[in-house]
Amino acid sequence: MERWDILDDEGNLTGRTMVRGTSMRAGQFHLVVHIWVVDSQGRILLQRRSPRRRLMPGAWAATGGSAVAGESSETAARRELQEELGITTQPGEMVNIGRMRRRNSFVDLWLLKRDVDEKQLSLQTEEVAEARWVTEQEWRVMIVNGSFHDYGRPYFDLVMSAIRNA
Repeated sequence: MERWDILDDEGNLTGRTMVRGTSMRAGQFHLVVHIWVVDSQGRILLQRRSPRRRLMPGAWAATGGSAVAGESSETAARRELQEELGITTQPGEMVNIGRMRRRNSFVDLWLLKRDVDEKQLSLQTEEVAEARWVTEQEWRVMIVNGSFHDYGRPYFDLVMSAIRNA
């Protein structure tokens, strides 16, 4: 049974937790992390969700997931990246590029600058169907044609700006 810390409407810990899957009340939020990996050529590592996932099955989306109770944002991001793609990082290696408030979560966005061989990735098949490197232009086409999950323009503007400045 996975537990999440409950955050208030400003993203602060409340000292309470909840069981994943339990309905959240108005004004309650949990922490989600998204990790963006960019290589030295400026390509972006994307992953396609398993078609067996309840949420966004088969969609191309950001690497990430929910922080468990007691976990910091960076620790959650490092864990999710290792679990889903097999990429291990050291504390301080990723850069936090921002936080966005969503319907019932705060999403912390992390950036890792690293050259990774696609063939060396270790995909968590329950969550990830495939992963591949794309250029920013290829990613933009995926966003427009709907094959990449639509996180919204402010989200994409923030991520693309961080990638260009990486």
